[in-house]
Amino acid sequence: MRKKAILFLLFLLTLFQSMESFAKQRFPKPEFESAYTQPETLQPGPRYELLAYLDVLVLLSTLSLISWLILKKRSRKGVFWISIFSLAYFGFYREGCVCSIGAIQNVSLGLFYSAYTLPFTALAFFVIPLVFTLFYGRTFCAGVCPFGAMQDLVAIQPQKMGSRLNSVLGLLPYLYLGLAVLYAATGTDFIICRYDPFVGIFRLNASFGMFVFAGILLGSGVFIARPYCRFLCPYGVILNWFSRFSKKHMTITPANCIQCKLCENTCPYDAINIPITVKNPETKQELLKKFILICILIPVLIAAGGYTGSKLHTTLAEVNPRVRLAKAVMDPVKMQEKPESYEIKAFKSSGKPAKQLLEETNEILRKFYIGGWLLGGFMGLTFGLLIAGRLITNYNPDYVPNKGTCLSCNRCIEYCPVKV
Repeated sequence: MRKKAILFLLFLLTLFQSMESFAKQRFPKPEFESAYTQPETLQPGPRYELLAYLDVLVLLSTLSLISWLILKKRSRKGVFWISIFSLAYFGFYREGCVCSIGAIQNVSLGLFYSAYTLPFTALAFFVIPLVFTLFYGRTFCAGVCPFGAMQDLVAIQPQKMGSRLNSVLGLLPYLYLGLAVLYAATGTDFIICRYDPFVGIFRLNASFGMFVFAGILLGSGVFIARPYCRFLCPYGVILNWFSRFSKKHMTITPANCIQCKLCENTCPYDAINIPITVKNPETKQELLKKFILICILIPVLIAAGGYTGSKLHTTLAEVNPRVRLAKAVMDPVKMQEKPESYEIKAFKSSGKPAKQLLEETNEILRKFYIGGWLLGGFMGLTFGLLIAGRLITNYNPDYVPNKGTCLSCNRCIEYCPVKV
C-alpha cells in the first residue's frame, strides 16, 4: 500500500502544478515591444485570490470527508489516503503555508496590534479546524494536517511510552504556545514559522540545523509516534481543549464494549483510557482533602509561575530586534570592541535620538513584563491542572478514547471484534 501511496502522491503533485500553471496563464505578465528583459523575482509573489479561496475550500472538503470516514465509515484506510492527499496538497504543493499551526501567530498579532490586517485565509485555517474539533474531535490531526500526516506515515514500529513521561513532555507544547503568542502579540517574531522543522522539507530550503532537527523528529517518529504533534505542536494544545467538549467523537467499538482487551496496547499515543472499576472507592474525607489541596495548590502555582515569568521578562525581550538594538547602542564599550552592525548604522543614519529608542524599548519591556506574568501564570495553571488530574481518579467501565489526546487516527478500531 505504501508503494501505491508514493505513486498517488506523485500524481497529485503533478496535478496541482498543472492547476498552478493554469492560474498563472490567466494572469500573464505584460508583454513589452521593446527589448526590455523582465527581472527574475527573488521572493514569491502574492498568491492568487482565487487559489487562496481554493485552499479554504479544500480544507473544508477534506475535514468533512475525513470526519465522515472516521465517525461513520470507521475506516483506517480512508484516513490513510486522506493523509496522502493532505501531504501532497497542503505539504509539498502549498509548501506548508498557510497552516493552522502558524495561524496562531497571525491571530495573536491581529488581536493585540490594531494596524495589522489579519488575512482571511489565516483566520479561516485557524477557526475551521477548531469548529470541526468541537463537533467531531481531532479529525484535523488524523490526516488533514500535513505535519501530522508526514509523521503518521513514518510511524512504522511505534512504541508506547509511560504515562508519567507523556505528562512531563506534554507540558512543552503549552510553553511553546505561550511563547508563540507572547512574541507574536508584541510584534517580535513568528517563532513557529521560524523554527518549523517540516516547512523546510516541503520547500527544500531549510538551514542545515533545521534539516537535522526535522530528520531527528522523523527518525524518532518511526518508534515514537508523532513526536512533534504530541510534544511540540502549539495548535494541538488548543485542539485538545476543544476536543474535550466535542459533541461526537470516535469510539473504539460501535456498540457495547465486551472487555476483550485487544485494543489496550494498540494506541501509540497512549490515548485510550483503561477501565477502572470502583473496588476501593474514596471516602468523602479523602475527596475533601484532595479538593482543598487542589484549591490551594493551583493559585500558588499560578502566582509562583507569574512571578518567575515577570523576572525573566528582560531575557525574553532580548529576542525583540528593537531591544537588541537599544542594548547595543547604549553599550559604548561593545560598540568600540565590535564593528557596527547594519542595524546600528541604519539607526544612526536615521537621525533619531537615542532617547527615543530608549522610550520605545521601555514600552516593549513593559509589554514583556505583563506578558511574562501571563505566560508564567499560564504555565503554573497548566502544571497545577496536571497534578490535579493525577490526584483525581476517573472511574470508567469501558475502553474509551481520551477525548483530549486522541488524534482520531482509527488505528484501534481495526482490533475491535465488535463490528455492529
